[in-house]
Amino acid sequence: MEETSGELVGQRNWGLEDASGLLAMASLPIMPAWPLPLVSSALTLLLGAFTSLFLWYCYRLGSQDMQALAGSQAGSVSGGPGVCYEAGRPSPGSSGEPGKRPRTEGLVSRRLRAYARRYSWAGMGRVRRAAQGGPGSGGGPGVLGIQRPGLLFLPDLPSAPFVPRDAQRHDVELLESSFPAILRDFGAVSWDFSGTTPLPQGWSPPLAPGCYQLLLYQAGRCQPNNCRRCPGAYRALRGLRSFMSANTFGNAGFSVLLPGARLEGCCGPTNARVRCHLGLKIPPGCELVVGGEPQCWAEGHCLLVDDSFLHTEAHNGSPEDGPRVVFIVDLWHPNVAGAERQALDFVFTPES
Repeated sequence: MEETSGELVGQRNWGLEDASGLLAMASLPIMPAWPLPLVSSALTLLLGAFTSLFLWYCYRLGSQDMQALAGSQAGSVSGGPGVCYEAGRPSPGSSGEPGKRPRTEGLVSRRLRAYARRYSWAGMGRVRRAAQGGPGSGGGPGVLGIQRPGLLFLPDLPSAPFVPRDAQRHDVELLESSFPAILRDFGAVSWDFSGTTPLPQGWSPPLAPGCYQLLLYQAGRCQPNNCRRCPGAYRALRGLRSFMSANTFGNAGFSVLLPGARLEGCCGPTNARVRCHLGLKIPPGCELVVGGEPQCWAEGHCLLVDDSFLHTEAHNGSPEDGPRVVFIVDLWHPNVAGAERQALDFVFTPES
């Protein structure tokens, strides 16, 4: 025992200078344990604060994306080849240069991710590839280089310049049966198109020499004054099943081409839509060439056009023949699935 005690003493030489330290340690107060309910409440408040901050950040990011996307879609109507002037806005982000990615590609991807977080990625394979810049996306070469959508190329869609009428039978038959009412509406809003008088209410400034339009829907937004002036056309639009009425790709209205006028080198913004042309007044000498394939309108009948193909319109008739008038409606491509339409409506929501 004495040896053991000696070893302990040898390991630590205790002196008077250690006494003050030991006394100080002994005098320290013992920290009380926090009550469990109080700790739980604090953690809940902290988690709530972080959640609110995250939601605010997501809201700000989404708002900025939509403002930038809307700004890029507004564009200018005085672009060069590759910018489509007809029935709506120019192709958003289009530069007319094959292979150049659109400016809004990153915004589209972020909006699509926001949609997937809120809903699901189920059925979004093609849309996801399109947003990420898949083959042919955003002005890249499509079918033989003549299909150049300015903003969104949805892969694996059947591609043809003209789409069979049966692909949208219900909407085609409804529009053709509404031909008399839509023609009457045009007569009520028509004018002499001379360009020497002030532009009548509702008509857009000429998109190109001799090309005028009056839109009931522009970039997915209803134009109330024009709809009230054209009740028959508006009633027909309300009855359509595949009208892109809640999407910036969706337009509807009257398109007028005067004798001698020509629209050349146009490509629409996406292959996810089909543009329906209902002939109202078709004089001799009018032609439509889509993807190198010529066609002609007929009064009272619809043509379904994939306007993401390079297309040209011309009125080669004489001044006595009068203007060519068609009623144009943007419909969903028949092979775009319901889940894809819902996602694209979310991504390309009309600006408020």
